[in-house]
Amino acid sequence: MQAWVVAVAVVAVASIAFGVRMTLGTAAALLALCVVPPAILLVLWPGSEPPTIAEVLHDVDRRT
Repeated sequence: MQAWVVAVAVVAVASIAFGVRMTLGTAAALLALCVVPPAILLVLWPGSEPPTIAEVLHDVDRRT
């Protein structure tokens, strides 16, 4: 996610350096490009792994 944010920041700095006018719409688009993909990644990030069949059958957590 850090690489994505840095890439968008580099595009923003390069656009300003080359003389592109930074309007409110451009700033909003860059902000959306910077925030939306990491937010989707965090929503879709898997939780804890479900137990495997071997763990269910052999009761891995039992104490010996």
